[in-house]
Amino acid sequence: MASILVCDDQRSICEMLDISLRKEGHRVETVNAGDAAKKKLSSANYEVLITDIKMPQTDGIEVLRFARQSSPETSVILITAVEDYEAAVQAVKGGAFDYIHKGPGLLDELKISVGRALETMMLKSQNMAFKRDAATRNSLDNMIGKSMPMEKLKTTIRTVAPTSSTILIYGESGTGKELVARAIHTCSSRSGEPFVSINCGAFPETLLESELFGYVKGAFTGASQNKRGLFEVASGGAIFLDEISEMSVSMQVKLLRVLQERLVRPVGGSQEVAIDVRVIAATNKDLGAMVAANTFREDLYYRVSVIPIQVPALRERRDDIELLASHFLKKYSNAAQKSILRIREESMTLLRSYDWPGNVRQLENTIERAVAMETGTELSIDLDPNRPRVHPQGASSNGGSPKVTADGLDFEKFVADIERSLIEQALQQSGGVQTRAAELLKVSYRSFRHLLKKYDI
Repeated sequence: MASILVCDDQRSICEMLDISLRKEGHRVETVNAGDAAKKKLSSANYEVLITDIKMPQTDGIEVLRFARQSSPETSVILITAVEDYEAAVQAVKGGAFDYIHKGPGLLDELKISVGRALETMMLKSQNMAFKRDAATRNSLDNMIGKSMPMEKLKTTIRTVAPTSSTILIYGESGTGKELVARAIHTCSSRSGEPFVSINCGAFPETLLESELFGYVKGAFTGASQNKRGLFEVASGGAIFLDEISEMSVSMQVKLLRVLQERLVRPVGGSQEVAIDVRVIAATNKDLGAMVAANTFREDLYYRVSVIPIQVPALRERRDDIELLASHFLKKYSNAAQKSILRIREESMTLLRSYDWPGNVRQLENTIERAVAMETGTELSIDLDPNRPRVHPQGASSNGGSPKVTADGLDFEKFVADIERSLIEQALQQSGGVQTRAAELLKVSYRSFRHLLKKYDI
């Protein structure tokens, strides 16, 4: 089923195409002038545009050019009652998908052409999704670990993957929640369709809305053409909403409606688009406590947590540390073209005994850093957190209060040095996990990212 716009100055042609295409299951709108078609293209997204070439005032070629600029993902099929070689050349050069002569076989040719257009769009969408996810796409077999908690998690994934239920993945930062989401998708009947991931905490509210739902040309400054949202891009597949707890309350309302109605409306648009997407969400927060604190909607909580899955922290699956460390050693030594054969036994003992507050991501960062510094064939690892600290100007090295000397004190630089030092310490303690570092400093993730940008960290 596709959303199709038909434009022809002959009402009988519009009515005939409307009836024929609706019988095929498509959603059809018709207009009788080129300017009306341009107006429609500016306010809604269409998979296919069928337009006559010879029309008064605004002809089909002009509508084609407008469509290529405002809605480049729309496939344009031109139809004409006149055999015109020059018009056909213009159509091809202008980016038309097909050029069909009005005749006895028009309806049959259009059905075939629309089918090919939709198939081409689907293949392009899948190809883009596969390219985007090729480096990180994971199946259940690629989930490293043989410990009891990991075997239990794999069993849960096998059980819930065939369903179409919405899933909420819980777990500390760095435990591999997206890896679990990808495994669920790969084991499902939707595995051949796109898997689209977005971090809800990485976008301001207005940008998150346009990313998820799309927008039409002119919806806001800079919206120079129509754009499909990620819910549409993931059609037939799955969308992964990471850090859903970071979503604003007003955005939660909009997401709830999408999950209830299975319809999305692009920002600035007037038409709703039906979606067929499996939603998998993830959080490192206690959503139940957020509901009690009125910072997360209760109705949305029950909508997304149909099937909750807990991902164990690395300290809860210590039996997997050696397997993971060996995997990362191979990965980064190959990338660095180094012949590091193994991890020293004393270093492996250290890895097994460490608590890993940053979980698997911290372990990976630790191995990557050690591989970069290693010059021999056996990997040595240093987990000593007592690294040199940068003391702010005016602060004593023993941690005493700053002194305003006779020469004065650069107050702004002093405060900036303190902020930078605390941010670096938090990042070090969190193993580079930004969300965990933000928690340590008791600031929001967005504020923390702003500070990182401010100090170019």
